Amino acid sequence: MRVIYQKELMTTTPQLRPLHEEQTNAVEMRDIVLRFPGVLANDHVNFTLRRGEIHALLGENGAGKSTLMNILAGLYKPETGTIRINGEHAVLNSPRDAISRGVGMVHQHFMLVPTHTVTENILLGLDDPGFVMRLPRYDQKVAELADKYGLKVQPTAKIWQLSVGEQQRVEILKTLYRGAQILILDEPTAVLAPQEIQELMETLRLMVREGKSIVFISHKLNEVKQVADRLTVLRKGKVTADGINLEDVNKETLAELMVGRKVIFQLSKKPHTPGEVVLDVQNVSALNNRGLPALKNISFRLRQGEILGIAGIAGNGQSELAEVITGLRPCQGRILVNCTDVANQPPKRAIDQGTAHIPEDRTGVGTAPGMALTGNMIMKTYDRAPISQKWRISYTAAREFASNLKEKYDIQAPSLSTQVNKLSGGNLQKVILAREISGGPKLIVAVQPTRGLDVGAIEGIQNLLLEQRDNDSAVLLISEELDELLDLSDRIAVIYEGELVGEFPAEEADLKTIGLMMTGELRRQE
Repeated sequence: MRVIYQKELMTTTPQLRPLHEEQTNAVEMRDIVLRFPGVLANDHVNFTLRRGEIHALLGENGAGKSTLMNILAGLYKPETGTIRINGEHAVLNSPRDAISRGVGMVHQHFMLVPTHTVTENILLGLDDPGFVMRLPRYDQKVAELADKYGLKVQPTAKIWQLSVGEQQRVEILKTLYRGAQILILDEPTAVLAPQEIQELMETLRLMVREGKSIVFISHKLNEVKQVADRLTVLRKGKVTADGINLEDVNKETLAELMVGRKVIFQLSKKPHTPGEVVLDVQNVSALNNRGLPALKNISFRLRQGEILGIAGIAGNGQSELAEVITGLRPCQGRILVNCTDVANQPPKRAIDQGTAHIPEDRTGVGTAPGMALTGNMIMKTYDRAPISQKWRISYTAAREFASNLKEKYDIQAPSLSTQVNKLSGGNLQKVILAREISGGPKLIVAVQPTRGLDVGAIEGIQNLLLEQRDNDSAVLLISEELDELLDLSDRIAVIYEGELVGEFPAEEADLKTIGLMMTGELRRQE
């Protein structure tokens, strides 16, 4: 069963045609060129955003989408090309220049100060409130703005206390507070439940009716078809489709324009009989970063050759559940991995029992951003032969190990010495997967493994998880993508406010029921 969207997808591939209606342009970018070392990120790119439209910007990871929009947001300066905003030539040397022109960007990788509150982050860089700050007054303003757009967040909470989903809402609020008329949204629905996505879509339409113009960067082709008026597609830094009417293109064609090959949208999940219990969670409770209950007496079992999907809206305990299992958060209760209790033990205890962890935070938890590819690849094997040789590391063996993984997992990086913070989101995720899966794990804890990735990368990662299941690994899949959970999982459990409120076989899953459970309106009958 799948979400039904308002616009039906076409089943044939018609002639693609750009729109030529007379309409004022909010943004015109012409002949934009920007290079990074070894990469031509934008190759003579043209892009036009009309006033009062939602324009989708598509492309695989590393195609140059975010780079192009970072230029418009004043973060990068192009080598050549011109930018016009509302008909006027614009020189954008900084984000302040862009903001002064009414351009605001919500980034996929958040740009927030962890130790500051929500309100303080929203006010950073603004002239008002100046030297004297009456925070309660501004807390109220932020609360009213959040309520207006349905973006639930506590103004006085510190950023480090928030879930990834809540941090995304802060980024959206930060842009709205600045009164931006041109909004760039980079994967804005990545952490939202289906009901929340529909609410956001309505919010975007309201913004457009008010005269705002929106660039909508997304890899979710269904939602692009639902909300956008036109689209532009980038592949390897070049435009492959320019200002196309969404009604003139189907989902399959969009995917092919993005990745340059046909994409199969149906996974082949083979029947598989679960084996012995690998993970046994017994009456586990834990606190979140604010010291409030995040998990409340949770119990479940996960077996060999089985994928258990955890569905829930961001901030309902999913992150804390992954952390207590992998040794990153203290808890009450017992967590048995292969009959060994790993609760309240260092992460090494879970690792030694064959646990692999694919965290939702790729840069802060999953990798060491300033370290090279090789260093990140050997993080779980540096103390084992042949890489470990008595009291030292064999860098020859380390490079050979990393080189083999780079080739096997098709990680696109200039060299093994490339810092991983220079990689695209898809390639960064491949680095994590290569490192975690190469050891033949018995348990895989995968948190949002495909968030923000293009359709080609998603297809590869989902098939990789199914392959691990078929190899008798137990997979705990925590995702806010219900389609992904339905496609991959053997069982689905729903978490709400730290409690498991429902569990059923995937083939019996009903999206409406799951959605009601995710929002607390329905619980399983005991």
